[in-house]
Amino acid sequence: MPPPTARRRPAGLVAAALSALLWLAAAPASAQTLRWASQGDAQTMDPHSQNELLTNSINGQVYETLVNRDRKLDLEPVLATEWSNPNPLTWRFKLRPNVKFHDGTPFTADDVVFSVQRAREGTSDLRAYANALGTPRRVDALTVEFALKDPNPIFLQHLATIQIMSKAWCEKHKATRPQDFKNKEEMYTAFNANGTGPYVLVSRAPDVKTVYRRNPAWWGRIDGNVQEVVYTPIKSDATRIAALISGEIDFVLDPAPQDVQRLRGTAGVKVVDGPENRIVFIGMDQARDELLYGSKGRNPFKDVRVRRALYQAIDIETIKTRLMRNQAYPTGGITPSPLGAYNDPEIEKRLPYDLEAAKKGMAEAGFANGFEVTLDCPNNRYINDEEICQTLAAMWAKLNVKVRVNAMPRSTYFPKVQKFDTSMYMLGWGGSITDAETTLTPVLRNRGEGGVGAWNFGGYVDAKLDELAAASSREPDPKKREQLVKAALKRHNEEVHHLPLHRQVIPWAARQNVELVHRADNWLEWRWVSVK
Repeated sequence: MPPPTARRRPAGLVAAALSALLWLAAAPASAQTLRWASQGDAQTMDPHSQNELLTNSINGQVYETLVNRDRKLDLEPVLATEWSNPNPLTWRFKLRPNVKFHDGTPFTADDVVFSVQRAREGTSDLRAYANALGTPRRVDALTVEFALKDPNPIFLQHLATIQIMSKAWCEKHKATRPQDFKNKEEMYTAFNANGTGPYVLVSRAPDVKTVYRRNPAWWGRIDGNVQEVVYTPIKSDATRIAALISGEIDFVLDPAPQDVQRLRGTAGVKVVDGPENRIVFIGMDQARDELLYGSKGRNPFKDVRVRRALYQAIDIETIKTRLMRNQAYPTGGITPSPLGAYNDPEIEKRLPYDLEAAKKGMAEAGFANGFEVTLDCPNNRYINDEEICQTLAAMWAKLNVKVRVNAMPRSTYFPKVQKFDTSMYMLGWGGSITDAETTLTPVLRNRGEGGVGAWNFGGYVDAKLDELAAASSREPDPKKREQLVKAALKRHNEEVHHLPLHRQVIPWAARQNVELVHRADNWLEWRWVSVK
């Protein structure tokens, strides 16, 4: 089978998007084609460049991991068939024999070692997870061993985040390190793919249409009947839903909350509900002495009283009921799931909405007259993301804080904040892992080497929090580790390093003839889908 080819971004995106919609309308219905959409697109076909859910899930149909998730998010063997942990600092894996990449190259231990090392590069958005795996080495063609410096309590969960690439293919196409997405680098791996998975990339037109076909040589079992997958990003909520109702597409990943009730009563359509392991929150620049985008003079976010005042001025019930239509779970926690905080009610408890206390805190901090700031916000990543930012701006105006909402597509948003080019920002964090580790290390810790604190876009430095989180990452005793995790999360909440909002509820919308599996990590697994 020849390697998949791809098409680069067209010059006229508006015209191209229109062409994609016309193509949808003209495409013949097929019981073996899945046509689906959401508001944004995968950011890149390079599986190590960006750690973003839609990107990971689409690439995860092409690239596989040694272990991965089943329907209930339990770990199961994939490219590894068995493993052992002979001592706290060693993991050994037997690899699946007779597996081939889409270009026909055999899968071996060399590809595993290469992929983990590649994912540790500075341009990788997964380097914190790859570094946690220690040093991989080839024992023989189908055996890999990992040597750790310290025990890793969630080693297998970290391993499930690293998708395996072909060493030979990457070397051939000068892609031995991940694409530098934030600096807008274009690489072969950004538009092409070569994995071992159940689907093969056929064509790629970013922000327009991406097409896949089933891999006839895949080693595993496909429970669905989907032979071809056509993904079309459609930014407009109304256009996405209209395409679903008319039958032009089969599935919408992210129907707007205001459309869900109508869809429940629409003939030919069904809604599949489920909570997502994802926390949505606001971050603030706490590093610079003066804001990049806002009032000049003293940076207000360096004062915990200001951060707490902004928190107390958020009327979360209004956001939940009026904007999110009750499709959200407000929380004071910062982990994607309450399981990450061991369901501790103290950690999960929000600061109460108290406008008078907020005004008092602003005055005590010397900001009774408020300040100006720009809030960077995606407009096609989270449910009602831009609308939430606009609502927060209106709420904070009661504190004399003038917020300019700078909303933009995810393809522009993430490179901007990843360069720390922001004064205030919205972020969501989640996935299949409910353990706090994958929030503590990349998001809450001080910025450091190897991806530690890489998503701490506010740049705060909290020595106590960092020490507790670092200790929890290597503590093998479950009880001792629980105390360290809770202490780190409590410290974060005391210092109000972020402003938590809610955990999303994810309703999926599909045609009645589509059977699929709704997972709590909002991951659509194509091999489980049937279009009848």
